[in-house]
Amino acid sequence: MTVELDDHPEPITSAQRAYQASLKLALTKGADRSRAVLAMAKAIERSFDDILEANTLDLEASREMAVPELILDWLKLTPTRLEMTVDILQRLGELSDPLRRVRTADYQLEDSQSYTQLMPLGVIGFIYEAFPDLGAIAAGFCIKTGNCIILKGSTEASHSNAAIAEALQNAIAEVGLAPGCLELITAEHGASIRDLVTQDQYVNLVIPYGRSSLVQQVVRQSTCPVLKSAMGNCYLYWSLNSSLEMVRWMILNSHQSEPDQVNAIEKVLIHRQALPSSIAVLWNSLMEKGFEIKGDAELVQAFPQLQLVKEGEWGNPYLTRTVAFKLVDSLEGAIAWINEYSSGHADSIVTESYQESRQFALGVNSASTYINTSPRFSRNPSRGDSVFLGMSNQKGHRRGFISLETLTTVKHIVQGNGRF
Repeated sequence: MTVELDDHPEPITSAQRAYQASLKLALTKGADRSRAVLAMAKAIERSFDDILEANTLDLEASREMAVPELILDWLKLTPTRLEMTVDILQRLGELSDPLRRVRTADYQLEDSQSYTQLMPLGVIGFIYEAFPDLGAIAAGFCIKTGNCIILKGSTEASHSNAAIAEALQNAIAEVGLAPGCLELITAEHGASIRDLVTQDQYVNLVIPYGRSSLVQQVVRQSTCPVLKSAMGNCYLYWSLNSSLEMVRWMILNSHQSEPDQVNAIEKVLIHRQALPSSIAVLWNSLMEKGFEIKGDAELVQAFPQLQLVKEGEWGNPYLTRTVAFKLVDSLEGAIAWINEYSSGHADSIVTESYQESRQFALGVNSASTYINTSPRFSRNPSRGDSVFLGMSNQKGHRRGFISLETLTTVKHIVQGNGRF
């Protein structure tokens, strides 16, 4: 992500406008917020040509600047990607209101009744690397939950982000919401990430989305709470009690999310007593599908054609079609290794043993664990009554999937009976 370091006040102005708008947005009815999100969906649909034209400019400039292929993949919009964005916004608009849900509180005083209510957080800063469509989806999440959003995209996507933000801002204005509900900090403003993430007087939460270098930069600089997203470096433990075909399918399927393979299996731990012939069959099958295969020192010694995994790779994502394999002595050893090196957001096991599956599910310190099924991530799953922005941080607030409720907080209300 290209970041210019100067002291332009644009992020401060945006944060102030968003804060003032958030006080009004928090009081709006669920029906009005839903109407706004549905208007945003229509606005993106109407602006397809303008957005794709802007995206072409970004792609041409990025190729000239030799931007990495991974970022180009994230940056490139297609009609299909935009249609998916419209579908998600429409579904968000149709879901029931996530706010105003009242729950009885544990905290009770004499002669009064206490209850809690879900409320918006206020202002959310979304800092994202390429992925122009994700800015629109994040905006839908925020407006639906009564939060204002400040979008800070990377310079590679500046034209695309501006075209999308303009469409969304027009939609918000059409339905009568305050302009500050959606702010875009453009690259032209020369605004650094630091300028935004230190506005804790106005910004309630920052969500960084992209490579781990971006996420770590935001974590280091922010004075606001940060909801870390995670991508890649997911582990799979291949038990002796398991099927080779299941392992193969899970790896291939997990890499099929587009454009961001959030939960792609990149590391496989194999029980030391596994048959070498089975391992070789799996590798050949993956290589036929265009995967690069790596191994630990022990595997490389037995199979010299393998590329050796460097020490630092076990704890970092590849974000490519690369899978590294390592031998372990036991399930306990696999769990210990995963807890030390995994990104901690989605780890899997293949086993026919119920006891092993329970030991793994409870022992692995990850936000989600998958047993005999692909960890592939979907923002808009066909089953269930929710849509997801991404996979969240592994420490602290709200582990796991970033849903509408993730972007809410609780307010305690104590109602006295008039006695004193």
